[in-house]
Amino acid sequence: MLHEIPQEDHGSVPSHPAQVTVTVDGKEVKVQAGTYTVSDFKRLVGVDASKELDEIIHGEFKPLDDNAKITIEKHEKFVSHVRTGSSS
Repeated sequence: MLHEIPQEDHGSVPSHPAQVTVTVDGKEVKVQAGTYTVSDFKRLVGVDASKELDEIIHGEFKPLDDNAKITIEKHEKFVSHVRTGSSS
């Protein structure tokens, strides 16, 4: 009867992404670093699906489409707000 001896893995990169802190509506939230659709990210950080989410980059608000992908790396800042209608 053969017994396998578990091999110890030394020096490999962890298989799970790093946890980072982002700010959403002035509150710090810890999430896994990675790429998300905006709608999934909103659900993860507790933003109501009916609201829009903007990313704050260098003091400017960048609207994010719910179907777009965003990459979370570290310290990103977001603000949610009621959707505004567009006029023509």
